[in-house]
Amino acid sequence: MFNVALFGAGRIGQIHAGNIAAHPDCKLVRVVDVHQPAAETLAEKYGAQASSLEDALRDSSVNLVAICSATDTHADLIEASARAGKAIFCEKPVDLSMERVERCLATVREANVPLMVGFNRRFDPSMASLQQALSDGEVGELEFVTISSRDPGAPSADYVKTSGGLFRDMTIHDFDMARWLLQEEPVSVFASAAALIDPQIKALGDVDTAVITLTCASGKMAVITNSRRASYGYDQRIEVHGSKGMLAVANHPENSLIKSVAEGVVAQKPMHFFLQRYGDAYRQEFASLIEHLKTKTAIHPSGEDGLQALRLADAALTSLKTGRAVQL
Repeated sequence: MFNVALFGAGRIGQIHAGNIAAHPDCKLVRVVDVHQPAAETLAEKYGAQASSLEDALRDSSVNLVAICSATDTHADLIEASARAGKAIFCEKPVDLSMERVERCLATVREANVPLMVGFNRRFDPSMASLQQALSDGEVGELEFVTISSRDPGAPSADYVKTSGGLFRDMTIHDFDMARWLLQEEPVSVFASAAALIDPQIKALGDVDTAVITLTCASGKMAVITNSRRASYGYDQRIEVHGSKGMLAVANHPENSLIKSVAEGVVAQKPMHFFLQRYGDAYRQEFASLIEHLKTKTAIHPSGEDGLQALRLADAALTSLKTGRAVQL
């Protein structure tokens, strides 16, 4: 049995709390949040205890922590949990600084504890099926990947201020997907971007619309398109083109109703946002972690996966500033 301490009782913490409580091999025992009422409400819902961080880490019965707090707390919480000998799940990113992530991962290696970084899209059933079909050679040799990722609307200015920017906050999921599908590290990153949607984003020095091209030493490529606005819903599509054909994952509609009349055929919009679209992925993500912990097998996405995705995000930012491709 895995007794879990959850750090962070906000939106994503609530999703993970439900999945922890529903797993037959897990029990949510402690909830930690800087806002005590939030911790108490979530703990009461699942029969856990609202707790201080120190008490949670001292609790010898806690053998797994789930870090779902603010980004700027992740690295410190990972290090503290590693030193306490806990297995660790942490939402992305580990940190916004490459140097800080490297120091954090060194602490994890020294403590010899498992760490999974929350790139949940790998566990979406459709995405996982695409990756498996690609690995099985169903479309021959991979040639290029196209990833479209567009949010339904721009985040608030307060969120943008602490997010690390589009590439580190939003595109980082797509960088991880590209690495996972390419099965080869990109050696060149070129980014073009602009602020077309919200003047506040531009004022804060960020962008909201981007196209990024990743190129591997073999010549394989991935093209990522991002936008903070999609008036029709949460746009999440992937195409993988190979020597024998193509694999594709389409958007998931809100429901399967299709209206066919004389004027035309109308289907439903894509699901609204990530909590709806990736509900299955979050459940499968946590189930995968538990299975790896039980069987003592290698965990992915790992801390190194988090580091490599951040490296691509930083390279994209440098490319945008210089107007040139960045060689890795």
